[in-house]
Amino acid sequence: MPVSVHSVIATNLATTVSSNRFHRNVSRRRIFSSSVKCSVETAEADRWVKLKNGNDSLEICRVLNGMWQTSGGWGKIDRNDAVDAMLRHADAGLSTFDMADHYGPAEDLYGIFINRVRRERPPEYLEKIKGLTKWVPPPIKMTSSYVRQNIDISRKRMDVAALDMLQFHWWDYANDGYLDALKHLTDLKEEGKIKTVALTNFDTERLQKILENGIPVVSNQVQHSIVDMRPQQRMAQLCELTGVKLITYGTVMGGLLSEKFLDTNLTIPFAGPRLNTPSLQKYKRMVDAWGGWNLFQGLLRTMKSISTKHGVSIPTVAVRYVLDQQGVAGSMIGVRLGLAEHIQDANAIFSLVLDEEDVNSIQEVTKKGKDLLQVIGDCGDEYRRI
Repeated sequence: MPVSVHSVIATNLATTVSSNRFHRNVSRRRIFSSSVKCSVETAEADRWVKLKNGNDSLEICRVLNGMWQTSGGWGKIDRNDAVDAMLRHADAGLSTFDMADHYGPAEDLYGIFINRVRRERPPEYLEKIKGLTKWVPPPIKMTSSYVRQNIDISRKRMDVAALDMLQFHWWDYANDGYLDALKHLTDLKEEGKIKTVALTNFDTERLQKILENGIPVVSNQVQHSIVDMRPQQRMAQLCELTGVKLITYGTVMGGLLSEKFLDTNLTIPFAGPRLNTPSLQKYKRMVDAWGGWNLFQGLLRTMKSISTKHGVSIPTVAVRYVLDQQGVAGSMIGVRLGLAEHIQDANAIFSLVLDEEDVNSIQEVTKKGKDLLQVIGDCGDEYRRI
């Protein structure tokens, strides 16, 4: 008889979940229950990846266009310029867009964009376009009608019959209403209103619980960078066992992992680049928790050496490093639509191959930093600590 995911996960992970430890060299195991088994299939020189769980599947670009930057704080977004920029990204093969219900006009911009694609591009082009959104409700009672109403709002804003992916976030684990919400989302998937159900910012323990309840999620979107390697300590091991994949954000740390911040001293007022966006401020706090600005400068110098060796930029190295990590299906690069573009750097990620020397030199620096799992907690805990 097939081995159920419930018994396999319980047997192999209960001890490690309770003890807060996973081993990097855990042996690979296959889950034979077809109703929950996920897999990933790569094609076209690493550009595309197919997320699968049972009969659910979605092919996305491994480098995603993150649209948090449309929500304010990064500069005023002009609607027409933003949609033009979305078309340029898609024309360049960067055809997966990540957004959320609370990212300002992001879902509305996608709706305008997808209609332009329908009018101005061939049908086979449209098939490559994917819009991933998130739903971040308050932790109240999750009724079927409430969930349906909110998903219908996103469907209307994005002007699609079915959401390609709905990534669900929950604020309060003490309230297990997230299981009710996910079951209602699964019902909507069965009705054809959602193609794939996924998570964002869930920790390992709760991901395991969700899978044990038979909810067919295909991915979990989490913060993951060369500095923040928490997902590789616990989450990736569960993903290896179950086939759930990781989509990462914060991978270039809002732009901190770039030439712009190399050889700068932020301790002297006005001496370095301003931390003038929400993402720069957020990830500067992560640098402080990890090891401070001097250690971060050592990391940037190492990455600059690697980027020069390969003829690419520091952000390209940063994303490639994370894409090569266990369980990672795709990584986010924030797009300031109509204000700045990094299409060439993004496309260079697919052809970049980091060799053993590159990886070792990065790890020589990162091992000097603090263990953020101990400082912050597991994936998503930074949003739930008071």
